[in-house]
Amino acid sequence: MNAGAVGARAALEGQDLAPYQDAFKAILDAPEVDIYVAVDADGQVLATYQLTIEKGLAFQGRPRASIESMHTRADQRGQGLGAALVAHAKKLAREKGCCLLQLTSNAQREDAHRFYQRQGFEQTHLGFKFML
Repeated sequence: MNAGAVGARAALEGQDLAPYQDAFKAILDAPEVDIYVAVDADGQVLATYQLTIEKGLAFQGRPRASIESMHTRADQRGQGLGAALVAHAKKLAREKGCCLLQLTSNAQREDAHRFYQRQGFEQTHLGFKFML
C-alpha cells in the first residue's frame, strides 16, 4: 500500500474551512453534483453523501452515478440511516436514467465494505490513485 497516497489526504485536510466553503460554492454551480444532508429535529447533521452523475462512453453512453463522501455520524450508525441514504441515491440515479451506481471505499474501511455489500453493491474493480 502506498502510504503517501493514504496519508496525503490527512495532510491536505486541516482545520481551515475556507477550501470546503469554496468547494460547496463550486458544487452549487455544478448541475451534475448534489450534496444531501440528513439532519435531526434540532438541525444537527447526522449523515451526508455526494451524488455525481457522470457521462461516459461505456454502456452505450448511458450516464452513471457515483456516491462520494458518504458519512454517518458514529453515534447514528446501525440505525438504518445509511441504508436510507443509499436507497435515496439509488432512486435518484434511476430517475436520471443511470445504468449503474458506483462508489469507492478506502481499503481499510472493512465495516463500510460490509455495509455496502448489504446494500447490494458488488466489489468489481481494483482502484489506483496518483496524488498530484
